[in-house]
Amino acid sequence: MFNNKVEQVKHLPLTIDEVARYVIVPGDPNRVEIIASVFDDYEMQGSNREFNAARGTYKGTDVSVVSTGIGCPSTAIAVEELAYIGAEVFIRIGTSGAVEKTVKKGDIFIATGAVRDDGTSKQYIPIEYPAVADYELVANLIKASKDLGIETKVGTCQSKDSFFGEVEPERMPVAPYLNNKWTAWQKGGVGASEMEAATLFTLAQIKKLKASAVLAVEVSDEETVKKMTKMVLEGINSMEKDRKNE
Repeated sequence: MFNNKVEQVKHLPLTIDEVARYVIVPGDPNRVEIIASVFDDYEMQGSNREFNAARGTYKGTDVSVVSTGIGCPSTAIAVEELAYIGAEVFIRIGTSGAVEKTVKKGDIFIATGAVRDDGTSKQYIPIEYPAVADYELVANLIKASKDLGIETKVGTCQSKDSFFGEVEPERMPVAPYLNNKWTAWQKGGVGASEMEAATLFTLAQIKKLKASAVLAVEVSDEETVKKMTKMVLEGINSMEKDRKNE
């Protein structure tokens, strides 16, 4: 337990009541305004370190977008602080590499869970605990993609800590270890490889929040980011309608 509550919002450029229930969490700070531009309206709220923030509305629902930076350590900081100031639903929009051979460059990948090949989530709970996306969120994202005519692939991703350990494993002292694990992920049907989802999913489960992730495989152009954003916003809209009808 934190002894000093000020520490809970030490890193984000936000305070209590400045975040929406629904938060889109890209890694790249430069994507915050690109994502927010798809909202019906928005305002930039500030930046600090790797954390940029904006808030707006889409079809009457308040939505925030806050960058997490690269990797699970900074993602954990963002999720911890966002949850403390009121966020409840987290949807990652990011990029990934392909792992299993049926996943190709340009695919949009909805992650149902993540291989915990990171170090951060182990600081919260033992490795046997699964990193699973929220079922309701995943279902709404799949529906939104179909309604918008956006072809997607659905499956498990892998979250790693070393970008270059994946792209250039041969120059690492542990190359055989990395290559053996990569082969295992392929044989196990892991679709995509990225650097944040495992910790996002794990923390959300522990904190009884909701989280999911939509990944662009090996592309990061503005058009693709906006297409994913539209899909995510429609998923949020459906989820909010269901919540109000309960």
